[in-house]
Amino acid sequence: MTRQIGYARVSTAQQDEAAQIEALAAAGCEQIFHERISTRTNEADRAELQACLVSLEAGDTLVVAKLDRLGRTQVEVINRLHALQEQGVHIRTLDGLINTEALGKMAPLVVGLLTGLAEVERELIRERTLESVAYRRATGGDLGGRPRSYRPERASLVRELQAQGKSQRAIAAATGLSKSAVG
Repeated sequence: MTRQIGYARVSTAQQDEAAQIEALAAAGCEQIFHERISTRTNEADRAELQACLVSLEAGDTLVVAKLDRLGRTQVEVINRLHALQEQGVHIRTLDGLINTEALGKMAPLVVGLLTGLAEVERELIRERTLESVAYRRATGGDLGGRPRSYRPERASLVRELQAQGKSQRAIAAATGLSKSAVG
């Protein structure tokens, strides 16, 4: 008798896996493993994923909301899907993109294309972010982060007081800056 086993994962403490769990239950999953952990975490530390994988038997179907719940990179996802298919385990996504039982021998090709596209998308986002930072840097735009503790005028005053031989403590007191900002 085949079983449908669900696996849900979110990456951060601010996210909630409840929606995935509800969707997996509605899809008929008998057992649902879930965790709140980043894919950047060592795979061995993803206890619920490991427990889920160990529980699967030939003929079972692993159900996930989306393919990226199974791994971070195309290679990782494809290797996992290949290993599961070798065990006779099918994989189905709730977004309808993958159902290895229905795809048969075409499953590895389709999985490879989809995960490859996801990886390209992540790389494009990274490139756009770097381009935006470079543009803001070149045009004097806001880069975000912690604001400077003092403006160029104050920096000039600090240099002037340093040239007069004042101590860091005296300069800090005169300018209202911390000793570490003056140093």
